[in-house]
Amino acid sequence: MHQPIARRNFLSSLGWGGAQIGLLQLLGQQQLLAEDQPIRPMIDPANPYAARAPHFPAKAKRVLIVFCSGACSHIDSWDYKPELIKRDGMPMPGKTEVSFQGENGNITQSPYKFRARGQSGKMISDLFPRLGDLADDMCFIHSLTSKTNTHGPGENFMSTGFTVDGFPSVGAWISYALGSESDNLPSYVAIPDPRGLPQSSGNNWSTGFLPAQFQGTPVNAQRPINYLAKPTNISSQEDQAVRRFIGSLNQAHREQYAGDDQLQARIASYELAAKMQLAVPNVVDWSQEPEYLLREYGADDSTNPTKMGFARNCIVARRLLEKGVRIVQLFNGAYAMGEGVGNWDGHKTLKKQYDVHGPILDQPLAALMTDLKRRGMFEDTLVVWCTEFGRMPTFQKGASGRDHNPHGFTCWMAGAGVKPGFSYGATDEFGHSAVDKVATVYDFHATILHLLGLNHKQLSFYHNGIQRRLTDVHGQVIQDLLT
Repeated sequence: MHQPIARRNFLSSLGWGGAQIGLLQLLGQQQLLAEDQPIRPMIDPANPYAARAPHFPAKAKRVLIVFCSGACSHIDSWDYKPELIKRDGMPMPGKTEVSFQGENGNITQSPYKFRARGQSGKMISDLFPRLGDLADDMCFIHSLTSKTNTHGPGENFMSTGFTVDGFPSVGAWISYALGSESDNLPSYVAIPDPRGLPQSSGNNWSTGFLPAQFQGTPVNAQRPINYLAKPTNISSQEDQAVRRFIGSLNQAHREQYAGDDQLQARIASYELAAKMQLAVPNVVDWSQEPEYLLREYGADDSTNPTKMGFARNCIVARRLLEKGVRIVQLFNGAYAMGEGVGNWDGHKTLKKQYDVHGPILDQPLAALMTDLKRRGMFEDTLVVWCTEFGRMPTFQKGASGRDHNPHGFTCWMAGAGVKPGFSYGATDEFGHSAVDKVATVYDFHATILHLLGLNHKQLSFYHNGIQRRLTDVHGQVIQDLLT
């Protein structure tokens, strides 16, 4: 039989419990808790988009993720391998490898000449001459590996940390953790390529099992946010009157159902949509930019409509970052046009296809980075360039392109908190496999979160009996990259 608790003992226990909560908060602020102690952000249901403090001081206030869909070949862009030139046309040592699409042929040197760029002397190919001029700003990771050699799962893995569908994207985790710096724009925006969506489509910016308000909002220069504009037969005065009336009804519901978190969250999402109706058209209006800037980005290049569209997307990305959007995910390459036609999947005729794709990415992205620097945003913006995996050092048998290669590839970062003009890790002499300081996508994600002031081992969400993390149970921050 349970004994009744004395009033004095109850109050003593209550006071001790409060002291424990205060101690935990203090230890968390001073990073003295166990490294894997879960941290879930305190989210106000009535204002789920409010800015929230990071776990520790951040180097980056915002992040731009540029995703080249289709697996851009590292050995034709960022990872110089003179051995491919020496052994061009010779078989790979050992037995012939069978990869994603079948048997491979002989070693094939890059069709693009590599040149020393910048003061760092970094060897970058002529595929990206203007980005090559920014080599001294870039921090390369040459030893990344993936868990899959298939595009859909590969995009999932790079964007969510899992090869299967249903998991939150890196942007959704950041939005969940940190909220928004803007009160009239979403925290997280995804900008699809002018040619269409990547193979894994909305999985790349999905919220997964996190609350839905933290998913990416898709928008680009050609197609602003769907269903945002008011009907043409309603005047601005009528629209404002309806908003005020709905606002009064929402407030009455808040007061009547004060404890209903789902209702609060839904009202908050509708109110953000109303604010976006006014803010978004102005932010995505790239035509407000001066003519010299449009030329710098290539946004006026009517001879190349796809490049012009991507350049305008880059301008929209910068305008969103300027206005307080915390995460912008910018896609280069689309799936619907077929293998290698609208993306970096160079199986059959790599040179012919990359001659198309290179200029679409090169000038606009180089201009975007230069523009961020000119506006004083580069030092607190983390720029991330990534792709789902690499490509083989051989051409496929009977083709003039390279097959998929998850064993070693290159991504890079620039800007806030990373070493400029720095290279980390290496693949072997052929660019086939990572051999020095081998890194995983989990490490890549852990480093991105760290630069935003978030501990990847602690940022979590309880789902189906598991404390879920972006990095699952893996990952280490790549300390050598950090300033």
